[in-house]
Amino acid sequence: MSSAQLLDLCSLVRSKNAGPFELTFDFVCHDEAGYRELRDSELLTPALFANLFALNENQVGFHAHDAALAIKVTIPRPVVQGSLDDADCYGGQQYALVLDALDRGRS
Repeated sequence: MSSAQLLDLCSLVRSKNAGPFELTFDFVCHDEAGYRELRDSELLTPALFANLFALNENQVGFHAHDAALAIKVTIPRPVVQGSLDDADCYGGQQYALVLDALDRGRS
């Protein structure tokens, strides 16, 4: 599945801060059929996020929310929010790494 296919299933794909030490990613689907397709595809996995952000899989919080038709992933921020090395203070651009990885056929 490519990022275009993911975006066809989702009404919202975003990343953002979950406090100064964590990032969260939200994948909210248009409908139940799309959500089930995404959830069951194993496209989004803890291994994918661990690979992309140089983490151990046990550092990746991964939650499929059936009632919300959403998948939520939480990881430690690569650097503390607002530090001199922080190139994305709000965490709003990190989802692009996931989309790029999907287009490359998983990282």
